[in-house]
Amino acid sequence: MIKLLVFFIASVYSFEKIDVIYPKVILSGLKSEFIVEIQDSSLIPIQINIENKKYLIKDIEQVISHTFKKAGFFEIYYLDDDTYKVIDEISVISNILSIFPTFIAIFIALITKQAIPALFLGIWCGSFIINGFSFYNIFKSLFESFDKYIIQSIVPKDGDPSHITIIFFSMMLGGMIGIVNKNGGAKGIVKLITKWSYTSRRGQLSTVIFGTIFFIDDYANTLIVGNTIKPLTDKLRISREKLAYIIDTTAAPIACIALISTWIGYEVGLINDAISKLGIQNMNGYGIFLQSIKYSFYPILSLYFVYLIIIIRKDFGPMYQAENKARKNQINYNKNLKENLEKSNTFKSDNSYTNPLNAILPIIIVILITFYGLYTTGYGNSLYEIFGNGDPYLALTWASIGGVFCSVVITLFQNILTLNEIIEAWYEGLKSMLYTMIILILAWALSSITEILKTTDFFITILGNRIHFGLLPTIIFIVAALTSFSTGTSWGTMGILMPLTIPLVISILDLNGGVSDTNIHILYASVSAVLSGSVWGDHCSPISDTTILSSTASGCNHISHVKTQIPYALVVGLISILFGLVPIGFGVSWWICLLMGFTTLIIILNYFGKTIKNYSLESEL
Repeated sequence: MIKLLVFFIASVYSFEKIDVIYPKVILSGLKSEFIVEIQDSSLIPIQINIENKKYLIKDIEQVISHTFKKAGFFEIYYLDDDTYKVIDEISVISNILSIFPTFIAIFIALITKQAIPALFLGIWCGSFIINGFSFYNIFKSLFESFDKYIIQSIVPKDGDPSHITIIFFSMMLGGMIGIVNKNGGAKGIVKLITKWSYTSRRGQLSTVIFGTIFFIDDYANTLIVGNTIKPLTDKLRISREKLAYIIDTTAAPIACIALISTWIGYEVGLINDAISKLGIQNMNGYGIFLQSIKYSFYPILSLYFVYLIIIIRKDFGPMYQAENKARKNQINYNKNLKENLEKSNTFKSDNSYTNPLNAILPIIIVILITFYGLYTTGYGNSLYEIFGNGDPYLALTWASIGGVFCSVVITLFQNILTLNEIIEAWYEGLKSMLYTMIILILAWALSSITEILKTTDFFITILGNRIHFGLLPTIIFIVAALTSFSTGTSWGTMGILMPLTIPLVISILDLNGGVSDTNIHILYASVSAVLSGSVWGDHCSPISDTTILSSTASGCNHISHVKTQIPYALVVGLISILFGLVPIGFGVSWWICLLMGFTTLIIILNYFGKTIKNYSLESEL
């Protein structure tokens, strides 16, 4: 008892002299930063001890980094006149726990086929790990899951408006789609396309072309293409799983390599920030991005593969089963079309009037205002730089408002609906997005949990740092893919890895003779590997926002979409590595790599794929 009392007094006394600020969660094997604040300047210099390692403190405030070798309880202490004085006692947990929340979320999602409970349990698990293992913290973590992570994921403490902006423009686009469905615009597009798309193959081609052209933003692409084309694909007995795969594959992959899109501003900004910190004068972010496009094997091969599947009418794995069932089961995709539309939150219009311009004009307005928004909020010497530096969130906010306003005006002008009916249609559109927004918010909350638990650092530590520079693009792709898959966010993955990738590549190239014309492609390929790996993980992860939006917009069961898409994403990802990133690292030309990838995918699809019946309409919609 006396020992405990002395220990307590010493701790309190020393704490008044020295304060140590450290992360709430400290994991073994991962570097943690400690801020040492000396309240009594007479103690300087002083030696701080952590896990038998000594740190000399020379300033009243100093940052030190320490990596704990194992989990357990450790004292931070110093010696004052040979007296052992404890500053604090900290708990270090095993780094394997950093992947538990993500693992729980993915496991529960696959078992229950429900994203919301899976995401919430992942958040609760992460909150429990952060708070510490005790009976009381089970309940504390439950409440903090809401007030500390879910609510703050909407409006973070730092005031970042990006999440609330995404919610706003997604809801507004949903409202616009509600009006477009009610005023006959969606029916008009379907009727227009049906004149050519009278078979299941042509219907899929129409969808993939529509998605490819709408390259400006992956969210807008998914929401507009999925909801607009769904009645046609249902009528043509195209499975909801195939529709979700098509719109998912023509969303992020095309947006991340388009010359101008909402993605490019973010990507170029990350690259610019990294090279500016290195003091590189002869490179710019947009130039590096343009050079990286030809090494973006996964996005390019993904787009190629979806066209290939549609043209030769072959599928394999779960997608073949879904497509085969859709062709045979006329009840689900034809006779009960009304029921399917209602279940998938698409709005049935009682209006027999059809006019494709009612949908085309608002969509054009969305695209034009997005370009205008990027231009007016951007800056630079060239048009590409201006668009690259623009504010995509503000541009999309303006665009969604403009799209809604346009759809309201043209509907009133044609006297199709009353103002009350328009507002009701707009409100129905907003409601259709509610489920998706809930999942998005939960996905963001889980992403903040993984950031606190350093999930990315765990993967980087596992893979190690000693690699041949030719393998850098491959390793970076794998790290980005694992991170994006685990966190469910491609943008978050790019934001984490791009600032690490460029300095790492430049440093390793410097150790191997410096950056030159013969090895600069390693830098370009590594940048593209961050982008491509992020998209791959985004495609496969059941907690990804774009995957969630794709399944919702297509009216497909979310887990069914994930299960049917993963085999295709895995095949393309593996080909991208074996015939793209690995050869590139050892000097093979990019066009040869793409040619090998194209050829290999044809062989795989012909060998493993099974022909799907090409269903033809007997009557127009």
